[in-house]
Amino acid sequence: MSVTITPSTHAVPDAEREEKVAAPGFGKYYTDHMVVCEWTEADGWGTPELKAYAPISLDPAAMVFHYGQEIFEGMKAYRQPDGSIALFRPEANAGRFKRSAARIALPEMPEELFLETVDALVKQDAGWVPEKIGESLYIRPFMFATEVGLGVRPSNRALYMLIATPAGAYFNPANAVTVWISTEYVRAALGGTGEAKCGGNYAASLVAQRAAAKEGCDQVVWIDAVERKWIEEMGGMNLYFVKGSGAGATIFTPKLTGTLLPGITRDSILSVAADLGYKVEEGMISVDQWRDGVASGEITEIFACGTAAVVSPVGCAKSAMGTWVTGDGNPGVITMQIRNTLLGIQHGTIADTHHWMKKVL
Repeated sequence: MSVTITPSTHAVPDAEREEKVAAPGFGKYYTDHMVVCEWTEADGWGTPELKAYAPISLDPAAMVFHYGQEIFEGMKAYRQPDGSIALFRPEANAGRFKRSAARIALPEMPEELFLETVDALVKQDAGWVPEKIGESLYIRPFMFATEVGLGVRPSNRALYMLIATPAGAYFNPANAVTVWISTEYVRAALGGTGEAKCGGNYAASLVAQRAAAKEGCDQVVWIDAVERKWIEEMGGMNLYFVKGSGAGATIFTPKLTGTLLPGITRDSILSVAADLGYKVEEGMISVDQWRDGVASGEITEIFACGTAAVVSPVGCAKSAMGTWVTGDGNPGVITMQIRNTLLGIQHGTIADTHHWMKKVL
């Protein structure tokens, strides 16, 4: 299936686009085009169309507004040293998008079709891809129910869309963030939607994020829903704990239990850390083990990771059980080594031995 391309007649002038790409922020500007593709239960997937970025019109009774059938992805395209553009692990995003759709009872988009739409948009809007290390074109595929009706059942119509935005750093990597460990709210439970990348997970997190902000924290950390003691995620990102220092350090992350989002950056860091010679582990870590590990010096660094932030150092944790600072509260040496190595692979300055980067243009 090919993408029908209808170029925008009102694209942003080159000089204005270059000015925006030079200071992109995050989600501040959007590229000239988007992709739309309709699905119906009767006819399946239609032909995707790339056209000018513009508002969309939906009926007030569209099911997405009432029952939250919606999913999304986050992925990036990076400028390479020779001026080309490459995507980071797009097949992993295509697979996760398909799994999220299945969990939310939306149509599963064929991975080949998903990847074709991403390639088409990046090629069309290549001028929006930044050149600086740490900056990228952030790509947001999403899908939602469009059937008109109020019956509680899976929608028989859906719309897939794809937009993109030039992106700088989500958090300033020079500054470690402070986190609030929430004991009042939980993100997900077994059998729920924790493994799916759907809007409802994030909507439910906002009240806890607001509570974290009131405590002077940048992000919220979630604990499990049953025993209320096991560390799961930070906001929309996975967490890593560095135990020890130097070449003998262990890089530890909470294991996937069915409630955590299987982060693509999380998975990549397991490989990157091993490549750098560190021992890597997946397991369970409690709030008490976090606090005591920091106090004893066993836990020397903490960082979060995700597509938007890549790697974000964590310096201080606050909770109802007290406050503790990891190390001197600043980004750790190993944290920054992992971050810089991953960025080097993404930008083509470090060898891509895992064949993660897929050239688009």
